Amino acid sequence: MKKILIVIVLFFSVLAAQAQTKIIPAQPVVKTQDDDESLAKDYLSQIMGVALSATSNMKLFHFVYDWIGTPYRFGGSSKRGIDCSAFTKELYSEVFNLDIKRNSRDIFSMVSPVGKDELKEGDLVFFKIHSRRISHIGIYLGNNRFAHASSKGVAISSLDDAYYSRYFYKGGRLLSSFKSQIDDSPDAGTGSTSTN
Repeated sequence: MKKILIVIVLFFSVLAAQAQTKIIPAQPVVKTQDDDESLAKDYLSQIMGVALSATSNMKLFHFVYDWIGTPYRFGGSSKRGIDCSAFTKELYSEVFNLDIKRNSRDIFSMVSPVGKDELKEGDLVFFKIHSRRISHIGIYLGNNRFAHASSKGVAISSLDDAYYSRYFYKGGRLLSSFKSQIDDSPDAGTGSTSTN
C-alpha cells in the first residue's frame, strides 16, 4: 500500500511540475539595420585599425575597403591600377559628391592647412617625398591612419610610421568656398597626375 501511495504522490508531483513549467516558443531573432551597421563598424575597425564611432562616415570606410589592394599605376584611375591623386579624386567624388582637381599640388590649393594633431576623418594628408614639392596625398581615417595609393597599391598606413612621419608636409581640409565652386571650374577634371 505504501508503494502505491508513493507512486501516486510521485505521479501527481510530476504532473504538477509539468503544469507549472510553461513551454514558451522560441522568439525569432530580429536583426536590425543598427545591428548590421555595428557589425560592419567592428569589422572595418579591426581591418583599418581605426575606432569607428556613431559619427563615422561608413561610406568612406566602405569605399576604402573596396579599393584596398588595387595595384599602383602612375596615371591610372581604375581598379586595374591607380595613383594617389586619382584615388583621392575618386574617393571625394564617390563619398562626398565633390569633384576635386586631379593633381596633389592642385588639390592642396583647395584646402585650408590643418596640423597633424587637428586632423579629422576625411581630411587630406600631403607629403613631400624626395621632393621640395608636394608629391603624395592620402585621406585621413583617424588614429593617425590614412588611406592612399602607395607604390605597393591602395593601402592604409600610419602617420607614425618613420617613413611617412619623415615626409609628412601638412594636413588639409577642403575649403567651403571650393565646395560650392568646384563644379563650375572648367579644369576641375583635368590636370597632370602627381608622383608617389
